[in-house]
Amino acid sequence: MQIGVDIPNHYLDAMHQTPEDFAQEAKLAMAAKLFEMKRLSSGMAAQLIGMDRMTFLAQLQRFGVPIIDLNDDELAMDIGNA
Repeated sequence: MQIGVDIPNHYLDAMHQTPEDFAQEAKLAMAAKLFEMKRLSSGMAAQLIGMDRMTFLAQLQRFGVPIIDLNDDELAMDIGNA
């Protein structure tokens, strides 16, 4: 499946990005959001955009997405298992 989006050139000019750079950033933003929403694992999100998992995880901070997002109960259980 492919998703196509028409981006006017003046948007690219305003962001000082080439079409290729914009496409890569848009794919990364989509993957980061799907990971944040817990729709994809970090490995699946990275694979979706052709990136290795560690590089993907390192990029999440650019989008304000935490690598680990546990609620209090999950954190307590994780600590208890450590």
